Amino acid sequence: MTEEYSASKPIYLQIADRIIREIVRKELLPGEKLPSVREMAVQSGVNPNTIQRTYSELERMDIVETRRGQGTFVTDREEILTVLNEKVQREVIESFIRNMKDLGLTKDQMIQGIEKYLGQRGEE
Repeated sequence: MTEEYSASKPIYLQIADRIIREIVRKELLPGEKLPSVREMAVQSGVNPNTIQRTYSELERMDIVETRRGQGTFVTDREEILTVLNEKVQREVIESFIRNMKDLGLTKDQMIQGIEKYLGQRGEE
């Protein structure tokens, strides 16, 4: 399963973002082992060095930990996962607000649009 990558951001960071989103969506659980570097490279269609750099970056951010001879695991430190979740949520909201402002919408129009959208979908 190879992916399409954007030229505007380094591939290793795009893969790191994907892993972070999988953690936030609870597709990857605390303490869960990530695929080996080689396995992830094949899955992602990139060089193993790119995945090694991705894992190193995630480890630098304390999102994963590498255990010698065992592999790389999602952190089980709840405070880090909470901060990560809040960070991703804030980034999504900031992107949404920026896009709505680019369309010329006011705060009230944004709120009305969200309420209308959620009401049509039957969501609270």
